[in-house]
Amino acid sequence: MPSEISPRKILRRAFPGIREDEAEEMVAVGKMRKYPEETILCREAARESTFYILLDGQVVVTKEMTNLEKKHMKDLEAGDFFGEMALIHNAPRAATVTTVTPVTVLEIRKEDFTKLLERSTTMSLAMVREISRRMRQNDDLAIEELRLKARELAEAYQQLAEMDYARQEFLTTIAHELRTPLTAAGGFMQFIRKGMLQGEALNSALDTVANNIQDIISLTNDILFLQEMDLILTDVQPVDMGALVTMAVEQQRGRAERHRINLQLKVAEGLPKVAGDPASLERAFVAILDNAIKFSPEGGDVRVEIGHNEPLIWVEVQDQGVGIPEEALPRIFERFFRLDEVGGHLFRGVGLGLSICRQVIEQHGGRIEVASKLGEGSTFTIYLPMKS
Repeated sequence: MPSEISPRKILRRAFPGIREDEAEEMVAVGKMRKYPEETILCREAARESTFYILLDGQVVVTKEMTNLEKKHMKDLEAGDFFGEMALIHNAPRAATVTTVTPVTVLEIRKEDFTKLLERSTTMSLAMVREISRRMRQNDDLAIEELRLKARELAEAYQQLAEMDYARQEFLTTIAHELRTPLTAAGGFMQFIRKGMLQGEALNSALDTVANNIQDIISLTNDILFLQEMDLILTDVQPVDMGALVTMAVEQQRGRAERHRINLQLKVAEGLPKVAGDPASLERAFVAILDNAIKFSPEGGDVRVEIGHNEPLIWVEVQDQGVGIPEEALPRIFERFFRLDEVGGHLFRGVGLGLSICRQVIEQHGGRIEVASKLGEGSTFTIYLPMKS
């Protein structure tokens, strides 16, 4: 042991009130041992009967949590002690103590420690006082830990309650969103089967049936796609974003015209490609365009522009619709979150489109941003990394 270590001084610092000769006696009944770093001195849940006084070096106290992660409790240095519970009753170790540096400890067995206290009232009082203080500190730590766990449990319960509410809302909305087009399509099909419609009225009815069936197909595809995204890895390949966005725009052009919306597209020349899954990226951009059209109930322009600024390709979708309330902006990309009414306009939907879009973009290493002003429209900007 290095000459600068004075066990008696350290013991009297650790247990104020003991005399010099009592510290000497503690050293005599104990055993001084050295351990290298990363040595486990006490293991949580083990049943042991040794009391440790740290004479030199540093140890760390950790505790296993319910998720099998180790929680750092505290660091101990020369003059600290641990393993005191072994002196009181045959309880398992409450934590694991591991050396951080090479250490020197004084180890005292329970039976020797008991005899030592029986011989000296002064030492007994000093030891009991200090160990009681340490136990109160440990109790305070345990109480704080319990408070933290209670808070985490309350938060988890709240999240579960919110998820259950969202699930119920989702199922109710799905039922409504399916029932509405099914009822409309079924009603017109009855008229058609009975021969009650002819000429232009018949063509109009068939268009209505086709549009409602397409709504059902789109909703079903969104639900299935959302499930597949969590289970299937994307098929990554070079993707021409100019062609892909153009295809998405053309796919939505007919719907835009029915809503008196003028779709405008501007594609920069020489666009680099991105690495991604074309099918899921196309679905993401269709969802953004669908959202822009849906929330432009009074028509107007929807401008789509795609460009690049190394190392990113960006796509901007700007509408002149009703906009998004400021309080709703932080939640619009959450699954099942939807706006039923904005600016006196009522909207249908189940809150899947934008959540699908964000998940797809993030899976491709990109991000999506939104800026909106109520009554003036919204601008969604998607950024994707270029193919390296």
